Amino acid sequence: MKTLTALLLLGLLCSLHTTSAAVMGIEAITARNCCVKFHPRRLPLDAVVSVYKTSGSCPRKALVFTTKKGKTFCVDPSEAWVQSHVTKIESRSTTAKTTMMSSTTATTS
Repeated sequence: MKTLTALLLLGLLCSLHTTSAAVMGIEAITARNCCVKFHPRRLPLDAVVSVYKTSGSCPRKALVFTTKKGKTFCVDPSEAWVQSHVTKIESRSTTAKTTMMSSTTATTS
């Protein structure tokens, strides 16, 4: 009887440890994808290649700009220069997709 009780207790402790480790892992991933502070200066538009929003679960709404060198910068989406950059980056990607689709259509015709 003592052995059975000890095994049950051991099983319970192991399951609690596994559960708490999984929760800590999720929190660490979320923390890595959230912005703690914003980049203080304007980034040159020609250096920025892509943009994405941080997760909705982050405490602070932010955009992340990725540069040609692969560096990422958290920026404030309410800033006028950020909004201007986003509009231009999105139009670049739309133009690139349209050009790519046009050349694909031309080669298949």
